[in-house]
Amino acid sequence: MNNRTTKLPEGKQSANPKSLHASRFTSHAALVIFAKAPIPGQVKTRLCPPLTADEAATLHGSFVLDTLERTKLATTTLKLPFDRYLACAPSSTHVFFKIMEERHGVKVIDQVGEDLGARMHQAFETIFARGYRQVLIIGTDVPTVPLDHLKQALTMLEQHDLVLGPAQDGGYYLIGLKRPHPTLFRDIPWSTDQVLKLTQDKAATMGLKAALLELWRDVDTIADLQALIDANIADGKKPKNERTFSNRTAGVLETLAKRIRSRA
Repeated sequence: MNNRTTKLPEGKQSANPKSLHASRFTSHAALVIFAKAPIPGQVKTRLCPPLTADEAATLHGSFVLDTLERTKLATTTLKLPFDRYLACAPSSTHVFFKIMEERHGVKVIDQVGEDLGARMHQAFETIFARGYRQVLIIGTDVPTVPLDHLKQALTMLEQHDLVLGPAQDGGYYLIGLKRPHPTLFRDIPWSTDQVLKLTQDKAATMGLKAALLELWRDVDTIADLQALIDANIADGKKPKNERTFSNRTAGVLETLAKRIRSRA
């Protein structure tokens, strides 16, 4: 997410006066999936080598598809009636995202801002401006994160101002808010092991009540990829109806594992 795009002025979204009564989870909730188009040389570059640019793009594309399919499943199996948005880079007009919009029934918006923090803040501003009361942002680098984490995040937002899903690398794989807070995203050294800590520090200084989901591992480095390959092997030994990985991603990981071994 290092593309440069037009920076929009920050605004303050006033609270929606409507309150939630009948249902714990209503269409006042939105899930925003941050994703890049699977363009070789622009995604998963920290995995190259040993992966080629094309292989990294294939893996990334599979992760995006997994996230769309799994979050759709959350609306049916967990009865989480949030609206799904795909925040797209470099642009929602890219053919990959047009296909995703058509096939998966997801709304698309552009990522806008000079860095990841600016883009996330602008996404929150955009979605809250449409009348939502709870907004979650997730990435596509956590293909094995349990769907129940989304339910937990919405539950936590009922009593907290901020929800974070901590990643093992010191960042976070999910962030949820009930209103925009631009300060949370300023002066953060993105893609470092200080992201989560500094965000928590900012939240405390701002007087925001924060909650944490379970720690999870995203996929950024070769060590992360190897851990995912190992998890896929273990997953393949389970009954089909208990497996976490999609057949598509399982196949991609098996192929990559063989190629990595052949290049060693």
